Amino acid sequence: MTHPAASKPTACLALADGSLFYGTGFGATGQTVAELCFNTAMTGYQEIMTDPSYAGQIVTFTFPHIGNVGINPDDDETASPVASGMVVKWDPTASSNWRAAEELKIWLERRGRIAIGGVDTRRLTRAIRQQGAPHVALAHDPDGNFDVAELVAKARGFAGLEGMDLAKDVTCAQSYRWDEMRWAWPDGYGRQESPRHKVVAVDYGAKRNILRCLASAGCDVIVLPATATADEVLAHEPDGVFLSNGPGDPAATGVYAVPMIREVLNRTDIPVFGICLGHQMLALALGARTIKMNHGHHGANHPVKDMETGKVEITSMNHGFAVDAQTLPEGVIETHCSLFDGSNCGIRMADRPVYSVQHHPEASPGPQDSFYLFERFAEAMAARATA
Repeated sequence: MTHPAASKPTACLALADGSLFYGTGFGATGQTVAELCFNTAMTGYQEIMTDPSYAGQIVTFTFPHIGNVGINPDDDETASPVASGMVVKWDPTASSNWRAAEELKIWLERRGRIAIGGVDTRRLTRAIRQQGAPHVALAHDPDGNFDVAELVAKARGFAGLEGMDLAKDVTCAQSYRWDEMRWAWPDGYGRQESPRHKVVAVDYGAKRNILRCLASAGCDVIVLPATATADEVLAHEPDGVFLSNGPGDPAATGVYAVPMIREVLNRTDIPVFGICLGHQMLALALGARTIKMNHGHHGANHPVKDMETGKVEITSMNHGFAVDAQTLPEGVIETHCSLFDGSNCGIRMADRPVYSVQHHPEASPGPQDSFYLFERFAEAMAARATA
């Protein structure tokens, strides 16, 4: 157990095993309970906090300079922060960036998210790696009054992410069209005015930058809720179907997502492309299984090998579940694997333009090594149109 600093701490992070981490609270006050994960990215804390894939999780940032570039409305991946809270090494300083429109502390407070600074994040990260992603309770009280026993009990009472369908909590309420493209200097976000392909994107918690990448690849994107049926998807007469990222246990979301995907695959030969949870949904639809990882992959420097070309890509990742490559059926080829632990990072059907990856080629935040996957999707739709 850690010891409070000489000055009275205003935040406390309690792990289910009874470990306590004290620090300085900022953002909203109150308590929250979630799974704790760590992210190794050196940039993009705003994109990470607003990534719907982090629903039900508190993020420990291993990089100490969190908050130094402030917050701006252009970098949100969805309308509001989705991660339950954040843990950082150093208390955020005043922002210093020409794009900053707001301070991190104020933004978190306004958006109802709790944070704790002054924590030994290296020790915390080691604990997560050794013991697995723990269940935790995070409390922020300006007066420094904490019922430690109650916090530990709440952490132990958290149900965990296994068996939880969180996609339904972060998906869109109704369908909408997306035409905003990737950010480019000096004009910012442009609009796709001459799309070549119509794509239905199924929203399990889609990041905005993924939708921008589809638009930049020449797609007219129609976004549908996670619970969309095959009839609703195919009613738009799409040239391709995209399966988005998202949070929670893929097996739980698969209860309604897998039948839809299977029916789409049975009724049409259009290209299908999935990312992250969408990758797992496709794998389940094709007959594979998913497993809960010890601590998952969360960062912007993950090496992934393309097993068909030998190329190594540095990628952005955010997932706590993985496709079990040992369960891939005949006719489904493993295309990518993690060079950190060998876990599956990509699949494709042997005889159809149907494929998916675990990592995030939209690079928000992270490197752009894998952006070609969006172009490959567009090329598959073009090839089908001219066949």
